[in-house]
Amino acid sequence: MGVIRVSRSCVIDEDELEWCFTGSGGPGGQHANTSNTKAEVRFDVAASASLGPRQRQRLLDKLGPVVRVAASDRRSQSQNRALAVERLRAKLADALKVEPPRHATKPSRSSKARRVEDKRKRSDIKRSRSHRPSADD
Repeated sequence: MGVIRVSRSCVIDEDELEWCFTGSGGPGGQHANTSNTKAEVRFDVAASASLGPRQRQRLLDKLGPVVRVAASDRRSQSQNRALAVERLRAKLADALKVEPPRHATKPSRSSKARRVEDKRKRSDIKRSRSHRPSADD
């Protein structure tokens, strides 16, 4: 078969995927009752030879030992198979993404002044809404 490119550093051999095809649920007439169009793919993270040790550990922490994805959106088995592969690729890529650490910062002097000015303007607007009796009343 081929390979699935998850990220620049991660490529998975399609031979490591386990496929299962079943009938899709819902209406569809005679075609839906006789054909197995729902595609379900399983990827064993723990036993994969395509993953490095850090990638494997990251996927195990985030997704568990086996990743399972199903697709039954289309009426064709091949289209559902392609959808399932794309969903698996997106799920693995999202789990492998490393977020940079956040560093706490202080608000700048101008942002503090802007906040206080906005509060003052809002206060003026609310104060102008109150009905005060005039000296003529």
